[in-house]
Amino acid sequence: MTSNAAPSSEAVAFADRFGELLARKRATEAEIGALVVEIEQRGVMELFGYRCVARLLEHLADIPKSAAERLVQRARALNPGRALDGTPIPAVAPATGAAARAGRLSDPMIDVITDVLARVPVEHQDSAERDMLGFADTAGYRQVAALGARILAHLVPDGAEPDDSEPVVPARELFLRRKRTGVWELNGRFDDETGTRASALLDALAERRSGDEGPDTRTRPQRYGDAFSDAVDLALHSPALPMQAGERTHVMVAVSFDSLKSGVGTATLGDTGSMTAAEARVHACDAMIIPTVLGEKSEPLNLGRLRRLISAGLRRALFLRDRGCAFPGCHRPPRHCQGHHIRHWADGGPTDLHNLVLMCAHHHRLLHRSGWEVRIAPDGLPEFLPPAFLDKRRQPRRNNLHQPLPLTA
Repeated sequence: MTSNAAPSSEAVAFADRFGELLARKRATEAEIGALVVEIEQRGVMELFGYRCVARLLEHLADIPKSAAERLVQRARALNPGRALDGTPIPAVAPATGAAARAGRLSDPMIDVITDVLARVPVEHQDSAERDMLGFADTAGYRQVAALGARILAHLVPDGAEPDDSEPVVPARELFLRRKRTGVWELNGRFDDETGTRASALLDALAERRSGDEGPDTRTRPQRYGDAFSDAVDLALHSPALPMQAGERTHVMVAVSFDSLKSGVGTATLGDTGSMTAAEARVHACDAMIIPTVLGEKSEPLNLGRLRRLISAGLRRALFLRDRGCAFPGCHRPPRHCQGHHIRHWADGGPTDLHNLVLMCAHHHRLLHRSGWEVRIAPDGLPEFLPPAFLDKRRQPRRNNLHQPLPLTA
């Protein structure tokens, strides 16, 4: 076995070709960034009907919102722009922008340099950028990041000036998410006052049960979990609870009539959850269950042109059909949505299920001001036609993110 063997001519050729393609890709990305800044200066709302250039990039480039926002942030740092009043805004890293357009820098390298320059005093930015770019020719972005840290330690030894002012709003954070298994996870941080009140409430509700069924063997975490569930029920039944979409806050359980009678099968709980039909039977003792075929309780589904506003029964039908914002790729649940008239009521469009689609506020506004169109397909479900600048063929698109109902027609 030989050591220190020289690479073969084939390996060199592959590496050279890879370098050429990578440089071309990086140069193209830098050019895209310059174009993004130009679109932003000319007005993305006037040109495309989108409220910001990051939202436009989500659809044009088919990338997540976070990636689109990072691309815009990087483009602003590398390219000069203009404020709303026309005042020129110099690039944070003009030399880095020139190197990026030459295809010499990766995105992580650009981010390292621009992040450091954003914290360096203005009078030292040119020299700091020059030092990091010179090092970038022979080092990776991690090494350049280490150099940037040393530059910051020298130029800004004390770090950012601390904020000694008292917070106006108490620090409160709550995170609630549903896992694929159907289990919900809850965690958060609260100020001392809120935490004390919450502890007193849960303590009161978490007392051990007494009754003929025997001793309460629940652990303390289990009792607190049951207490939290009871606290939610109390809040939902409070007459002071704010209204949502014109109705009191509620959780809708959808179950077929046969399953409800037999107790065998599955019901849909809320927006994404599920429960057994037997559990739905329990809830039916103390709640109104909306049957699969709405309208059996004399709830009007076809209102003609007599009313523009959507009734409670019709809104429930929209919730069950669309399962949330119907716009392709939108995760918003039904409670965050509003009904949109496909053919506007003022133009003769009826307020019935075949002329309505459920949409979140953002996509509702986007539909009104851009080239997107919506229609009801032959199968009764909404589909969207993108504007020509996104898809010249205007192929219909649907939202396949929402959980379909486990119901039969």
